[in-house]
Amino acid sequence: MRRCVTLLVIILTAGVSAALQIQCYQCEDVRQDDCSAPEFIVNCTVNVQDMCQKEVLVMEDGIHYRKSCASSGACLIASSGYQQFCTGKLNSVCITCCNTPLCNGPRHKRRALSRASALPALAPAAPLLASIQLFLWTCAH
Repeated sequence: MRRCVTLLVIILTAGVSAALQIQCYQCEDVRQDDCSAPEFIVNCTVNVQDMCQKEVLVMEDGIHYRKSCASSGACLIASSGYQQFCTGKLNSVCITCCNTPLCNGPRHKRRALSRASALPALAPAAPLLASIQLFLWTCAH
C-alpha cells in the first residue's frame, strides 16, 4: 500500500507541476488598445500566479485596460468585490479572471463547439490520465 501511495504522489506531482505555469497578457493602464499584441505576453510565476486577470475601466477619456498574471485567490476576491461596479457605463470597473493561456486577450466570437474540435484540448491531459490508470491497475493487482 505504501508503494501505491508513493507512486500516486509522484504521478500527481508530475502532472500538476507541468500544468502550473501560464502565459498571460500584461499591461498597465492602456487606453483604447486592449494590449493583446505579442509584445504584451509574459510568463507568470510558476506555482504562484495561476490565473490571468483583466480589468476594463470606462472613463471619460475612453476605455482603459489593465492585464496581468494573478493568483487565483487574489483574482477571484478582486473580481467578486468589483462585480457591483461592472455596469459598462461611465466609471464602470470590470475585473475578470481566467485560467487558460492568454485568456485575458481579445474576445473572440463564440462558435458552436463540435466534438472534433473539443478533442485536441484534452490531449495534454492524456499522459496524466494514462499514468493514473496504470496506477489504479497496479495497486488493484
